[in-house]
Amino acid sequence: MIERREFIVAASALGISTIMARAQSAGRVVRVGSLINGGPGPILQVFKETFETLGYAEGRDLIFEHRFARGQLDRLPALAGELVQAGVHVILAAGGPASRAAKGATSTIPVVFSIVTDPLLLGLVENMERPGGNLTGLTSLDPEQADRQLALLRNMFPKLARVGVLSDDTIPGADASGLAPIDRANSAAARKLGIEPIVRKVAGGPTPDYAAALDDMLKNGAEALLVLEVPMPLRDGKIVAEAASARRMPSIFPGGQSSTGGLIAYGTSVLDTWPRMPVLADKILKGTAAGMIPIETITRREFVVNLKTAHAIGVAIPEELLKRADRVIE
Repeated sequence: MIERREFIVAASALGISTIMARAQSAGRVVRVGSLINGGPGPILQVFKETFETLGYAEGRDLIFEHRFARGQLDRLPALAGELVQAGVHVILAAGGPASRAAKGATSTIPVVFSIVTDPLLLGLVENMERPGGNLTGLTSLDPEQADRQLALLRNMFPKLARVGVLSDDTIPGADASGLAPIDRANSAAARKLGIEPIVRKVAGGPTPDYAAALDDMLKNGAEALLVLEVPMPLRDGKIVAEAASARRMPSIFPGGQSSTGGLIAYGTSVLDTWPRMPVLADKILKGTAAGMIPIETITRREFVVNLKTAHAIGVAIPEELLKRADRVIE
């Protein structure tokens, strides 16, 4: 016997599928909304080019509706509401806060998310294989990333005793000490290696005070900087890397962020999730219910060493690490 709740979810999924199939009927222009934590960036060109490879032409059978919070994440619910009012057929949400805002704004318009650390922890979906509801998407979650990044720092600096951990206050799920799950995970990974974490969280907004955060880390004995994959530093990676280099602070960024100018970039990359978002959206527009599409997990790790930065801050990279690197910037 089908439970009442299962029946409601199935009926909702069927309704969404029907709506999307109709949206693809002859002569119908598809409206794709995007909801971004930050401002316009390379992700928009990735969306455009990927949709083109799937047979959509902007202005002919596809119209984009972009909304940008520009770091003011409290604006996201209103921006998500604007997309609903604009009658978009699917929303591409980039970032945990944007995804939560989209989920809160609609239970019928499908949402495809990325740049989300843990979809289950954020309450976006009920199950990774069968998400349910109107959301699906991608994550680059790597449960080993914190351990591996800190092990790299330990290999590079065997006597490392304290590490600065840069986060921000936009991440939900903070405990009584103010630490979100990603902050706690990285702190635990540091302590396992006998390294004291010094977590500093910048405020969300157009101009977070990274200089003050790094200066406070140094004041408290930080010898290196671990930059977390959270909205503000992700948006302002180059600013953070420049601030670290100006203080001769070795920095390690998540994978995909080698262009920031940090000393090391290691791990899975949110950039790998971007081209997959239109692919999932295309499935939905052709009739597959979002809640029936499994959450995809990016597993490819990238290790990049920036020798320019190493020379600028006076750090020698062990030869064994250079040999392990996927790419060395000289």
